[in-house]
Amino acid sequence: MPTSVRLDAKTERLVEKIARDEGRTKSQVIREAIVAAAESKRGKREETRPYDRIAHLIGIAKGGPSDLSERTGEKFRKLLEEKRRRLR
Repeated sequence: MPTSVRLDAKTERLVEKIARDEGRTKSQVIREAIVAAAESKRGKREETRPYDRIAHLIGIAKGGPSDLSERTGEKFRKLLEEKRRRLR
């Protein structure tokens, strides 16, 4: 389906250069750029939650104490007391 797009001179030169360097037509370059932009935008919308950004990291660490989330208030108080003793 024919569609007309007006490009400024700088963009036109860029499209021509890419087409020439890669041995493709200007239409192919423009079509592929539109598809890439759409896929990029779609990917950004899907990954809006912080969890989605770090999901690949969750569960990869092994080792360390198993009780890190237990009695945190008590452990924090002990750390503060030790620090105060050292500063005296």
